[in-house]
Amino acid sequence: MACLLAACARAPLHQQQAFVFGTRVEILIAGLPEAAARPAAAAVLREFDRLHRRYHAWQPSELSGLNQALAAGRTASVTPEMAGLLAHAQRFSLLSEGLFDPGIGALIALWGFQSDDLPASLPDADTLAAWRAAPAGVVNLQLDELQVSSRNTRLALDFGGYLKGVALDRAASILKAQGVHNALVNIGGNVLALGSKNGERWRVGIQHPRQPGPLATVELDDGEAIGTSGDYQRYFEIDGRRYSHLLDPRSAQPVQHTQALSVLIGARPDAGTLSDVASKPLFIAGADWPRLARQLQLEQVLRVDAQGQVQVSRALHARLDYLGGQPPSLEVLP
Repeated sequence: MACLLAACARAPLHQQQAFVFGTRVEILIAGLPEAAARPAAAAVLREFDRLHRRYHAWQPSELSGLNQALAAGRTASVTPEMAGLLAHAQRFSLLSEGLFDPGIGALIALWGFQSDDLPASLPDADTLAAWRAAPAGVVNLQLDELQVSSRNTRLALDFGGYLKGVALDRAASILKAQGVHNALVNIGGNVLALGSKNGERWRVGIQHPRQPGPLATVELDDGEAIGTSGDYQRYFEIDGRRYSHLLDPRSAQPVQHTQALSVLIGARPDAGTLSDVASKPLFIAGADWPRLARQLQLEQVLRVDAQGQVQVSRALHARLDYLGGQPPSLEVLP
């Protein structure tokens, strides 16, 4: 999670907050009077609410309706927006060697994470073994323009690791259309910057996974986005062991080897989406993240492993300001 530091600036900023996608959302707008900034931020929050309602995985929505059709073996008609999201998800799942997979909704449900309440027990071992023997994923989805089907009735879609990034890019488009060119949008630590904060670059913090406050801070340029996956965001503990919502599709188990992983994406039309999507497969990849990052052409990555050792790419390391000094376990990689 990236924590916002910009709100502490002396120059006046318009700020609006809400609770969407199961997390706190914050919009900061600089350089505009309240009368112009407020309706622009409100338009963004309306779009966030629409996305949240339309693509909720376990409450009545267009997405849950599609999951019901797939479970029954039926072909479903979807909107152009939904078809576009599904096609992008399939492409990135393929690029990430299946480690990003929004088609494992049934596995997420088995672990109890498709609920507003955290689980209190582990899933049945035999049920998990059956999943590993016959897994389902977004690769099983068949897209024919606006017609969606699957021969695997265990396929269930969950956009929880995807939708916040999509929302960031939608926010950027809406704000620009409303005449806002200097803003910072934060969705539960997934952050996108537009322009500057009254002439200064927006500065955000990368949350320390085991301590309050940031591990480091970074200044974002216009159009850049940063996303973090962490085992501290949504998890439960049993017998002193932490089980997070970040599941490895190969093992059907929560990842244990990584505490947090952040990805910074340079300015591009889908920077928000990519910052959200890319952190998941790299988190799951663990020690193999540098190879996968090169394959995905991601140059700015920071990982904290299970022992708290920090690994960071050289490109991102050059931009970071480490709070309390450089971590003693820091490893800078090409």
